[in-house]
Amino acid sequence: MGKVTISQVLRRRDLKNFIYLPSWIHANDRNWLPPIYMDEWELFDSRKNKSFTYADTVMYIASLNGKYVGRIMGIISHRYNEYRSENDGRFCFIESVNDQDVVTTLIDAVAEWASKKGMQRLVGPLGFSDKDPQGLQIEGFEFPSIFTTATNSQYLPLLVENCGFEKKVDLVDYVADIPQSLPPSYDRIMSRMQETRNTRLIEFASKKELKPYIMEVLELMNQTFTEIYGFIPLTDKEKSELAGRYLPILDPAFIKAVEVDGRLVGFAIGMPDISKGIIRSRGKLFPFGILHILRSSKKTKNLIMLLGGILKDYRGKGLDVVMGAGMLNSAIREGMTTLDSHLVLETNAPMRAEYERIGGRIIRRFRIYQKNI
Repeated sequence: MGKVTISQVLRRRDLKNFIYLPSWIHANDRNWLPPIYMDEWELFDSRKNKSFTYADTVMYIASLNGKYVGRIMGIISHRYNEYRSENDGRFCFIESVNDQDVVTTLIDAVAEWASKKGMQRLVGPLGFSDKDPQGLQIEGFEFPSIFTTATNSQYLPLLVENCGFEKKVDLVDYVADIPQSLPPSYDRIMSRMQETRNTRLIEFASKKELKPYIMEVLELMNQTFTEIYGFIPLTDKEKSELAGRYLPILDPAFIKAVEVDGRLVGFAIGMPDISKGIIRSRGKLFPFGILHILRSSKKTKNLIMLLGGILKDYRGKGLDVVMGAGMLNSAIREGMTTLDSHLVLETNAPMRAEYERIGGRIIRRFRIYQKNI
């Protein structure tokens, strides 16, 4: 069979092989969802991705019989470890052919690297932050992938578990049918909230209207995501970069915010599913890929929820329903038929209850693993 060998990614040519290796592994899967490669080049470029300034990293490629057969990245997020008082290394962006020796060799290499740097545990898949794909998909392979989640092969979780990993936490993905009209429970809560003059739903008709709010929304995310596993508060510079990166592709119709007594206390961001356009473009924006992606955003009937949060002191007061009603009304107007929750921590009971309130059902499950090293 030959011996699995690994090499470290040190040169641009190595990085190119690292980035495109998943496309070779999934070459025979017509439904495989590739990344947007322009984003991948920025993600793995230490000069452009500021996350490298607070993290140690290593990237490996595995070879067998002269062919590339796997890859993995190791990360030590010093900022997160200090923020959470943890001593964890991470593995992420793992891909492999269906071969236990390949996965074991890759995992062992990252574990040894992290251990030499004083880490006591290896967790993952987990990237620089919770904005990167998290976990491995373990259920729901019969459903098409969406661009905001991991897109691993069905065999990969078992190969990772065979390396001694156990479950740390699961994330679930709900899908709900969008009703033709709001559920009665929403109408009752909305009527009650409308009687309270100090509560206001903020909606946007254009990116010009949205722009003055985007930094405030990102600061609100810093305050509301503190309990979410994997989250690190953004610096002002990171907020500016994130706003610049995503503002051009966000649809203002699917961004909602809520004020109480003139204070912004909650937000929700959704986005039309562009997965089919990414598949058709093969992850390349130019020369015509961007057209496929834009076309799919107009034709899709699936709305994906990306982010949302409410300040702790304002939770349980119906503000989630106010924003949810606004989001559903926009989805109904745009002809959307399904709502995808994206990833929800299995321990996030309030958020899960919200999706179950509108008939949401779990169709995919993802798992973050851990083991002592």
